[in-house]
Amino acid sequence: VRWRVGGQWRLKGAKGISISGKPGKVLVIGSGPIVIGQAAEFDYAGTQACKALREEGVTTVLVNSNPATIMTDDATADHVYIEPLSVDVLDRIIEREKPDGILPTLGGQTGLNLAVALADAGVLDKYNVRLLGTPLDTIRRCEDRELFRDFLREVGEPEPRGEIASTMEEARSIGRSVGLPLVVRTAYTLGGSGGGFASTWEEFEAIVESGLSTSPISQILLERSLAGWKEIEYEVMRDGADNCITICNMENIDPMGVHTGDSIVVAPSQTLTDKDYQMLRSASLKIIRGLGIEGGCNVQFALQPHSRVAQAIGLEPESDSPYYVIEVNPRVSRSSALASKATGYPIARVAAKIAVGKRLDEIPNAVTDKTKAAFEP
Repeated sequence: VRWRVGGQWRLKGAKGISISGKPGKVLVIGSGPIVIGQAAEFDYAGTQACKALREEGVTTVLVNSNPATIMTDDATADHVYIEPLSVDVLDRIIEREKPDGILPTLGGQTGLNLAVALADAGVLDKYNVRLLGTPLDTIRRCEDRELFRDFLREVGEPEPRGEIASTMEEARSIGRSVGLPLVVRTAYTLGGSGGGFASTWEEFEAIVESGLSTSPISQILLERSLAGWKEIEYEVMRDGADNCITICNMENIDPMGVHTGDSIVVAPSQTLTDKDYQMLRSASLKIIRGLGIEGGCNVQFALQPHSRVAQAIGLEPESDSPYYVIEVNPRVSRSSALASKATGYPIARVAAKIAVGKRLDEIPNAVTDKTKAAFEP
């Protein structure tokens, strides 16, 4: 149970003892080596978060395996560990530093996967450490393809037709049912690793085999291809009091079928009608509220192209939904750095302050110096 006293969250534990909800020490997980799909944007995010936490009087402990980053500068965090990002190493760091909370949402997919692995290994329970920003069950719902599809059905958001497979035999059966072309999407992987588009049965066999071997839980999602549809992203923010705002929306120059890591993106979008913009904005806010995320979130949509465009590129017109939810990143993403620069809204900084109990209307916008973080840029 939690409530606010004098502008600060209070928690009531299982034994009825009230303790301050604001953590005194927080472990921030970095993103590791800079690789395709997970680049220097997370260094920016981690640096901003450490500065924001220190402003709140929180002691920061940073762990990252990449020394060639700004976040690993000894002036950024109070304690810096340049160590392998593994469960064993983080177990030893947590035992030594005894943080009150862990902030995994600023280290890309690496941070999220480590948070899940630490929970599964019993490390969080052993040291009584809580996850900040995004609850563990939310991470699982977003990263596990089957749980994510269940969530979309719960909140009434449309999804492309598709099925989950864990074996080659299941995948072949689904492939024959749905038909080609198909997109193969892997669970708990970075940047779509192991997946791809299958237009022939030879490609299907190769991509399914790759996807099953790449996914840590041997799970893939086989969906009907939406190649040619518009790809739209929304950056949204929510605090612990359920205040939600849209930071901005972005439009990929390339349509669905080209990975976002290979595509130029424009902020704000240039070709959406106001009706389309508001429709996707409402869906984004419904999703972040449904997931219970405290901090930043990235929602990706496929939007049906205009009928004349669809006809020109040979797409069949759809009737069941004008858009589909493609993916949700329950964390700061690569797009967050772009959205911060494009709008003047420091997403990582605000997300870190929300993680330690601040509301959007309590956080000054450090860029404008005049508005609160509750104002949409």
